[in-house]
Amino acid sequence: MLDPKDITAVILAGGRGLRMQGADKGLLPLWGRPLVSHVLERLAPQVGRVLINANRNLEHYRALAPVITDDEYHFAGPLAGFEAGLTHAPSEWVLFVPCDSPLVPADLAARLCAAVHRHDQIAVVDDGTQLHAATALMHQSLLPSLCNYLDGGDRKLQLWYERHQLVTVDFRDQAEAFYNLNTPEALMDLEARGEGREGGK
Repeated sequence: MLDPKDITAVILAGGRGLRMQGADKGLLPLWGRPLVSHVLERLAPQVGRVLINANRNLEHYRALAPVITDDEYHFAGPLAGFEAGLTHAPSEWVLFVPCDSPLVPADLAARLCAAVHRHDQIAVVDDGTQLHAATALMHQSLLPSLCNYLDGGDRKLQLWYERHQLVTVDFRDQAEAFYNLNTPEALMDLEARGEGREGGK
């Protein structure tokens, strides 16, 4: 079985934050710290190394972890972050997690690693209600396929996934861990709930 300590995690913080009025989502405060810090704290014990994919405020992110940018496909959504991660990660397998998922489980990497058996497979989180398509584990050998797709002008994540074998990993037992903060209201709601301050389960 793939050892989580042999993989690299990439926190996706390179978007434009359009639903957050253009804010740099990873740096928005939650419980007194930037969102990206919560994700980093939960991921770092699980994997061999963590990188941050960002395109703005790079000095702030570099104070937390090594940063990679969307050099080839600037601001092209999660797929651009995938391309940057697969290009620069020092490991063959790369785990991607959005910066707006501050409650990711402590066993995320282990469960995704256990689900993949071939390099052409992509393990994706399923919370029992929906797929969290940007929370995924994939192999560097998928990079040519991804670049070919992006070079064709496509940006829809699901359409690229349809070219490969998706392995859905059941996280319905921790569905709340994938609470996405896509709007200011969602962020305020989680802030008010006051959960997750002490790290993952």
